[in-house]
Amino acid sequence: MSNQSTRGVFVGLLANFTLALIKIGAGIIGHTYALIADGIESTLDIFSSIVVLSGLKIGSLPPDKDHPFGHGKAESLAAMIVAVSLFGAAAFIAVQSIKEIQAPSQHPATFTLFILIGVILIKEFLFQRLINLGKKAHSLSVQVDAWHHRSDAITSVAAFIGISLAVYGGPFFKGADNWAALLASFIIGFNGLTLLNMAVQEIMDAAPDPAIISAVRLMALAVEGVRGIEKCRVRKSGTHYFVELHVEVDGNMTVTHSHELGHKVKDKLIASPLPMADIVVHIEPKTI
Repeated sequence: MSNQSTRGVFVGLLANFTLALIKIGAGIIGHTYALIADGIESTLDIFSSIVVLSGLKIGSLPPDKDHPFGHGKAESLAAMIVAVSLFGAAAFIAVQSIKEIQAPSQHPATFTLFILIGVILIKEFLFQRLINLGKKAHSLSVQVDAWHHRSDAITSVAAFIGISLAVYGGPFFKGADNWAALLASFIIGFNGLTLLNMAVQEIMDAAPDPAIISAVRLMALAVEGVRGIEKCRVRKSGTHYFVELHVEVDGNMTVTHSHELGHKVKDKLIASPLPMADIVVHIEPKTI
């Protein structure tokens, strides 16, 4: 795992801690549960960032006797825990929003809108930064943590709309900020379901993006002497890929030459931009 990704998650953790204090404090002073709910979501983000950092640390450990394929699945488990935590946040915010709707509190203060504008800009910046780092490092846990920031931004947008309606919309829109928090809880829950599915698929060794498999095939076929690819299996563990290739070669080729060709294929894939943990090449004879 790159230091850039780790630093990105850590910066997000510090930002969440600061923003959670600001939003919860402003929500209490400004009499708006939508902002308090937003702060609760940021507090949960602190937990998620700690889980992701732990997953990154464990996932980067080298293979050992008990884990010959490495510890990459720790990142997938971290992503799953974070995704589940989104459900917890969504459920908590929904329950509290319904309570506030049934027994509305005081009118929200106008100054809370300016706080939310700053929060939205900061959260979107953090999302863009982490999602790019996660994709670059092929790390699902970092991408899930990025989506936590996007979910927080969505909550803030919903709170901004709700508070604006409550402040400027007249009596008809009294309590609109609470309805906005309820809507945001459903959006957060949906994001949690999507991210949980991604984490489960990775743990179940689902096939990666077809573009990855296609790239592996093309690189192997580019090696002189390779006549075809019978099978190509790729699975992801953490930030790296494990590849199993069945390479077709001239059926009259000697065992020594076919063995050397297999190493050439492996060396080419290891040298590629794709992060490869291990490649197993099986030679298949092909006669003309």
